[in-house]
Amino acid sequence: MDVSIIPANQEHLSDVAGLFDEYRQFYGQSSDIDAATLFISARLEQAESTIFLALTEDVKAAGFAQLYPSFTSVSMRAIWILNDLFVSPELRGNGVGKALLNEVQGFALNTKAAMVKLATAVDNRVAQQLYVSMGYTKITQFDHYTLKC
Repeated sequence: MDVSIIPANQEHLSDVAGLFDEYRQFYGQSSDIDAATLFISARLEQAESTIFLALTEDVKAAGFAQLYPSFTSVSMRAIWILNDLFVSPELRGNGVGKALLNEVQGFALNTKAAMVKLATAVDNRVAQQLYVSMGYTKITQFDHYTLKC
């Protein structure tokens, strides 16, 4: 399947918000397309994230990747957090995720980032296999903690 990857902007809000709502449902959240639309619109409007949208040959939204900027103090360089990667269930297995990850890598290299970091569910074996096949390595020398506010 041929897929195009484009940087998303407000013109793509409906497509990205729909995929984002599906992504949240994948992780156990209730559907809330209005909140998803507001959230994605704010990220785009305030330039707080970079979103890549995958489109099929017939211009159907197939998936998205959302990156947030951060920094590594040790390397004193910028990094990107790949917070969200989602491919529509009916289009999985067609190279959409791989195309999105290739775009993310190119973007990170072009912005001279030190790395791309991501996390996925411990039981999401398909995603884990994809990440490893694309050169991502699992980091085991650090424990990561979360404080919910």
